[in-house]
Amino acid sequence: MNHDRYEDTYLADILRSVKTIALVGASPNAARASYGVMRFLLARDYHVIPVNPGQAGKEILGQAVYGRLADISVPVDMVDVFRAPEYLSSVIDEAAALQPRPKVVWSQLGVRDDAAAARAEAAGIQVVMNRCPAIEYPRLLG
Repeated sequence: MNHDRYEDTYLADILRSVKTIALVGASPNAARASYGVMRFLLARDYHVIPVNPGQAGKEILGQAVYGRLADISVPVDMVDVFRAPEYLSSVIDEAAALQPRPKVVWSQLGVRDDAAAARAEAAGIQVVMNRCPAIEYPRLLG
């Protein structure tokens, strides 16, 4: 897939279909983008599971924080990545190792790795890169 541009229907279908989102790189700092996006997603009735090894065992916005994706005990529909681009590959590898696999790996603004995306897609995982669901949701779903 070409990740330079996404059809609106592709993004809207993802945002309508996912229910449980693992947010990798979640921060308890209200000034951080990951905090604001997590708050936004929670307000739209998504089940958001924060993932941050430095915060594991604590809570962010009332949600228990996990140290890694493999520690989450419920199936995850989407992995939303708030990590630097050089970490996207390892997050995709972690996501692909989950059973069941998530439907989607979505990386935030500025986060792109085409080789990692190709591996995810080969494993049957949809990929969105360099986009923010908190921007796309209001634009596409109101």
